[in-house]
Amino acid sequence: MPALAFFAVFSYGPMVGVIVAFKDFSIVDGIIGSPWNGLENFRFFFESGNAARVVRNTLMLNALFIAGTLISGMALAIMINEVRLRLLKRTAQSVVFLPYFISPIVISVMLQAFLSGFGGSGGMVNGLLDGFGISPVSWYTEPGAWPWILTVVKIWQMAGYTSIIYLAAMTAIPTDVYEAAVLDGASRWKIALRVTMPLILPVTVILLVLQIGRIFMGDFGTIYAIIGDNGTLFETTDVIDTFVFRALRTSGDLGMTAAVGLFQSVVGFVLIATTALIARRIARKSGGL
Repeated sequence: MPALAFFAVFSYGPMVGVIVAFKDFSIVDGIIGSPWNGLENFRFFFESGNAARVVRNTLMLNALFIAGTLISGMALAIMINEVRLRLLKRTAQSVVFLPYFISPIVISVMLQAFLSGFGGSGGMVNGLLDGFGISPVSWYTEPGAWPWILTVVKIWQMAGYTSIIYLAAMTAIPTDVYEAAVLDGASRWKIALRVTMPLILPVTVILLVLQIGRIFMGDFGTIYAIIGDNGTLFETTDVIDTFVFRALRTSGDLGMTAAVGLFQSVVGFVLIATTALIARRIARKSGGL
């Protein structure tokens, strides 16, 4: 009951507010008193000239984030699982989990130090490039590199967290499966590839379904903390969340921002339902995950 009450109050109750997306909202008149305006609020987003760009960036960045964190998290978990010293294994788990707790603001400052240095003094990356005879790059004016930079940041931030989930799944694998593989002469690499990875596939499917459901939700905290209002980088980094935040900050129109939020939620729901359906069909054909 407490769980149901929690979700009713904090998850389903606020859904009533979606009607703001169909109203010419006024704080004075309130949600009920504000006049209806049909789909006018949705025109703000789709006729702004930026819709295609921010939708493309949102999908592309989240696809890179999902693929990067799942692959790196699984690889990290397999490597940690191979560590035999218990103290070293626990220390490795704690170290890789640490970036998950670091604030986006701190990440932004660290990244700036790596890429351009404090006060634009050069940065560690440009120092390395200079050592190889490559001209320094003005990273904060080069939009083409930023999808990959943000993906590396996301992997660094989330790979440890994802690896903990995989490690928990690996503890459920019976030890006699590994013993049988060793008796058959399988190397550690083959055991990881032919035994561990197939047995943790259901966890990958669950994580994939959950993350695809949020593929239209950009990582606002990290992206905005790093990119901020740097318009030079919007071409490849501006996602729906940052676009809506700037629009709300400049126009103050809650109806328009609610319309974009509703669009995000509906598309996310369709994607997660489709992914779950596909995963279920694959599971049935393969004999169940």
